[in-house]
Amino acid sequence: MMPISDHPLRYATVNELHARPFPSLEVPSTAVYVAIKEPVQAQNRDRDRDRAHLVALLDRNGSAHPQPGATHFQGPIGRAELKWESHTEFVTYTAFSRGLSARPFDPAEAEVLPEDWLADAPGKRLTSVLIRVEPMPANDAELLRRVDEWFVPESLAVSRVVDGAAVVAGDFRIDPAGHMRFAVFVAPGTGRRRVGRIVQRLCEIETYRAMSMLGLMRSRDLSARLNALDPRLSALVSGLDNAEPAPEAALHDLLTISAELESLAVQFSFRFGATAAYEAIVNQRIEVLREQRIEGRQTFAEFMMRRFDPAMRTVKSSENRLAAMAERAERAAELLRTRVDVERSAQNQKLLESMDKRADLQLRLQRTVEGLSTVAISYYAVNLAAYLLEPAAHALHISHGALLAGLVPVVVLAVWLMVRRIRKVLH
Repeated sequence: MMPISDHPLRYATVNELHARPFPSLEVPSTAVYVAIKEPVQAQNRDRDRDRAHLVALLDRNGSAHPQPGATHFQGPIGRAELKWESHTEFVTYTAFSRGLSARPFDPAEAEVLPEDWLADAPGKRLTSVLIRVEPMPANDAELLRRVDEWFVPESLAVSRVVDGAAVVAGDFRIDPAGHMRFAVFVAPGTGRRRVGRIVQRLCEIETYRAMSMLGLMRSRDLSARLNALDPRLSALVSGLDNAEPAPEAALHDLLTISAELESLAVQFSFRFGATAAYEAIVNQRIEVLREQRIEGRQTFAEFMMRRFDPAMRTVKSSENRLAAMAERAERAAELLRTRVDVERSAQNQKLLESMDKRADLQLRLQRTVEGLSTVAISYYAVNLAAYLLEPAAHALHISHGALLAGLVPVVVLAVWLMVRRIRKVLH
C-alpha cells in the first residue's frame, strides 16, 4: 500500500480529545479545586505567566515540569496528585488527596495549595472548592442528617446521580474560609474513574456557573448605560417629524448615539457570547449527572432553575435590548438621512429656480444691451460712412444733412442684421 501523508493537524486534533482525562479517585478522598482568572482581558493574557506559576508550585515539591506550551498537566505534589488545566479565560488547579480530615471541610485541607503561592498567582481567585468524597452511609436518614449539618438547608441541593452510583450535595455558599463545599457519597462497587468523573463535573458546574455570572455583572453595567441612552434615542425618534431641532443637528446626535451603541456592542459581545457558552456547559454537566430526587429534596437542576436561569435570562435580555436599540438607532438614522436628502433636494430646486430667473433677467438685459449696442455702432458707422461718402455727395450737390439722413436707415439695418447673425452663430 502506497504511503499517504498525514494532515499536519491530524495528531493534534486527535490528541485534543484525550487532552484532559478524568481523574481516578479512591474512596475516601479529598479534592481541593481553585480557578484563577485575570479580571480584565483574560482571553488575551500572557499564558507563559500561568505556566511559570505552575512551575513554581512544582519546584516546591521537586516535581517534573510540563512540556513547553502545554495547556494541561497532571503529576504528584507531595502526597497529593495535581491536575492543572489552562482554559480560554482561566486556569484551574485541582489537588486530590487520599483520606479525610477528622473535621468535615477543614480549611487546613486547602493548604495543599500554599497561600503564599496563591497570592503570587497572575490573576484573581474566581472560585475555590473543597470536595469531600466518602462512602455512602447505611441509610438515607444518616446521609440527610450529615448534609443538613454541613450545609445551609435553605439553599441545599442534594440528589442521587449516575444511576445511583453516588449522592452529591452542596449549598453553593462560600464558607468563612473562602471555599465552596460539596460532598460526594459513593455507593459500594462504584469504580474509581466514575468517582473521578463525578468530582470533575462538580468542579466544572461551579466554575462555569461562576463564569456565567460574570455576564450578569456586566449586563447590569450595560443596563445602566442603556438606561441613559434610551431617553435620548426615544426623544430623537419621536422628534423626527418636528422642525426642531434641525435635521442635520438631529442626525449628528443620532449618529453619536449609534456610535456609542456600536462601541458597547464591541465591548460586550465577547462576554455575552462566552456567557451563553458557559451556560450551555453548566446545563449539560448537570444533565449528564442524571439526577434522582431524594425524599423531596431540591436537586441541582432545580437549584439552577430557580437561581441561575433567571440570571442568564437577564443577560440575554440585556443583549437583545442592546441589539434592538442599535437597530432602532440605525432605522432612525436612515429616516433622518432621507429627510435631510429631501430637504436638500427642495433647496436645490429653489436654487435652480432662482438661477433660471437670473438667467432670464440676464437674457433680457443682454437683449437691451444688444439694442443699445446697435444704436451706438450705427451712430459711429453713419459718421464713418458720411466721411467716406462726403466727396461724392459734394460732387452730386447733396448736403451733409441729406447724406446723413440717407445713411442712417441703411447703416442701422446693416448693423442690426450683423448683430443678429453673430448672436445666431453663438447660440
